[in-house]
Amino acid sequence: MIYITRKASFNAAHKLSRPDWTAEENEAVYGKCANPNWHGHNYQLYVTVKGEVNPETGFLVDLKWLKDIINVSVVDKIDHKNLNLDVDFMKDKLASTENLAIAIWEQLYSLIAESGAQLHSIKIYETENNFVEYLG
Repeated sequence: MIYITRKASFNAAHKLSRPDWTAEENEAVYGKCANPNWHGHNYQLYVTVKGEVNPETGFLVDLKWLKDIINVSVVDKIDHKNLNLDVDFMKDKLASTENLAIAIWEQLYSLIAESGAQLHSIKIYETENNFVEYLG
């Protein structure tokens, strides 16, 4: 079994708040992240796939293909967007980094499986100090 990771970057705004909570409740739980005027991050996304090396190509997957899949299915949809308002696969979800990682997994899982590889993990750095890793 071999693992290979492709990195992508995107910028996005979001707000952590529940519409069924008061502004005070949201601020108590989410702090500055509940800012009614939104806030943004320069995210770093790491997509790791696993599987066996193809003896003909020497690759697990073609990294250009993986880059294209990530860009078309994820980055093009979220870069310079508002995760709460603009992103179809985040509709009706709280825009936490945890939920974003799960949603990105759902966007990529079947596409990667079609190549014969398996999606191993989605890792998203929200800041240099905070990241989420989702293993399905």
